[in-house]
Amino acid sequence: MLQTNNVHHLKEVTSPALFGAEPDSLKALFRKQPVECLAAGQSLFFEGDAAKHLFEVVEGSLRIFKIISDGRRVITGFLHAGDIVGVSLKSHYLYSAEAIVDTRIRRFSRKTFEAEVARCPDLRPEVFSRLCDEMAAAQDQMVLLSRKNAEERLCTFLLRQVQRGPGLRGNIAIVELPMTRLDIADYLGLTIETVSRTMTKLTQRGIICSIGRHAVRVMKHGVLAQLSGDDEYYGDERSQISYAAGNHH
Repeated sequence: MLQTNNVHHLKEVTSPALFGAEPDSLKALFRKQPVECLAAGQSLFFEGDAAKHLFEVVEGSLRIFKIISDGRRVITGFLHAGDIVGVSLKSHYLYSAEAIVDTRIRRFSRKTFEAEVARCPDLRPEVFSRLCDEMAAAQDQMVLLSRKNAEERLCTFLLRQVQRGPGLRGNIAIVELPMTRLDIADYLGLTIETVSRTMTKLTQRGIICSIGRHAVRVMKHGVLAQLSGDDEYYGDERSQISYAAGNHH
């Protein structure tokens, strides 16, 4: 699972042998493929299926999940436009992928992909970079689930969505949340009641503001970052953080 916005911005590479002077050679592989449409709730593939293809999300969003032995669903990630899934997989998919909303994707044959990477050295650094980003994202998720409380988990999740969006305007950002509260709960290892209660607390404290069913406005980005439990935050928000800390106890 490769998410282009959650961890690092990836360097574009050129591949003259394959695509002339066209940049971003890995994505160029997909551009030649037809676009396929998935309806909301439709599966792209299931855990255990033969991993015959890689996929690029053109538009929309996917949830990546596993069903554990007791029947519960564990969401391991969300993919959005520009993300690629399948580069690190071998013979079989290790999880299932399902459209959250109406989604458009392109698929590329794994056999052809591996042949192109072997044939074109310019592709290899980008593939390696994406694999490293995927490993870093997995490590971040382990820290999120093993070390952070409910508020820290939700704040971290919202910050990640800010990072993949258009960015801040001052201290304010709009965060699109196409997934449901249950999806967020299954991703953060929480109950839906805990997610809803924590969202309400952040709203009451003026840190976020709901915009319809599938978006929030981050009103105090620095406070949100501080509440995430990470060491660093953005902007000069000392007064807001003192306010948040005072209301946290």
